[in-house]
Amino acid sequence: MDRRIIHALMDDARNTSAPTIADDVNVSPGTIRNRIAQLEDRDVITGYHAAIDFERAEAHLPNLFMCNAPVSERESIARQARIIPGVVNVRELMTGRRNLHVLAVGKDTEDLRRIARSLSDLGVEIEDEVLVQTETTCAYSPYGPDDGPRDAVLTDFISLSGDAEVAEVTVDRDARVAGTSIQDAARSDTLSDDTLVIAIERDDSVVTPHGDTEIRPDDIVTLFSRGGVSEETIANFSGSDSADS
Repeated sequence: MDRRIIHALMDDARNTSAPTIADDVNVSPGTIRNRIAQLEDRDVITGYHAAIDFERAEAHLPNLFMCNAPVSERESIARQARIIPGVVNVRELMTGRRNLHVLAVGKDTEDLRRIARSLSDLGVEIEDEVLVQTETTCAYSPYGPDDGPRDAVLTDFISLSGDAEVAEVTVDRDARVAGTSIQDAARSDTLSDDTLVIAIERDDSVVTPHGDTEIRPDDIVTLFSRGGVSEETIANFSGSDSADS
């Protein structure tokens, strides 16, 4: 029940109420409210945050600083970095040289340089920095319901030279592509013109795909596209509700 609560709140905390979750798990709203309070008291749920597009808000620039902090001082430096004006997120990593990621928002490049100087004054080395274009989050799927359509399980993804990509995806039982042949999927635009099925793993064996090969639920399908495997293509391997959206 706690996992289902966490999944629902991660998916949309603002518009998810205790009665909504209660209906899904068949308990009372009061039980859900008590569970949420317990999760907060145990610091399992540590907060609720709004996702902001700062570029749309005031044309401000979100910038990710990838820093190297001495391991013995990393936690202390992270606390100090959070109070620098403009810093909105600090992530500590366990290993590697870039063990401290600082996301900051500046109104212009000079403002970002001011933040960089403040970080340097804390004793960290900024190894790289990059402007952030977009950032998305999603609910942790293993905590979700066991029944109903699932998102397509993208098990591997490789970018090749140019825009070419290889993706390995598991076929959901309610996917548009499930039960259709490769050639029929191509004819119906379920597979885009430049996307090729190059392998199908089924029941611990590998099927060499041909035009009349049927794509079945739980198949692990390897896709290749010279122009990049699109989100729409991946959605066609997921449940019908997900594909329609």
